[in-house]
Amino acid sequence: MIETGTANEIGDLNLAYLLLVQRLVREDVATAMFRLGLSRELADLLGNLSLSQIVKLANSSLLLCRFRFDDYPTLSALTHDGKNLALQQAHAAILLSGQQIEMVR
Repeated sequence: MIETGTANEIGDLNLAYLLLVQRLVREDVATAMFRLGLSRELADLLGNLSLSQIVKLANSSLLLCRFRFDDYPTLSALTHDGKNLALQQAHAAILLSGQQIEMVR
């Protein structure tokens, strides 16, 4: 079982993430989809949740966001100190644009 403190921290992170998702989707859905790796359907669903739905969903003891760099070579290449910041950001954007977006099931 997960500790209460850890569960609360996960809930806080979930809430912050869901509120960020909603703000980004409402500002510019296409940019939000790219930055967050979401399908249009999922972006629309998350963008239209009520505050009570967001709070209820955030209270899960499971982390709702995921780390998009799921392999060592990619993360290592992006964190290498030899590159300048602009090049690292461009490299990250290229790598992320090639990843499959999350689909609503």
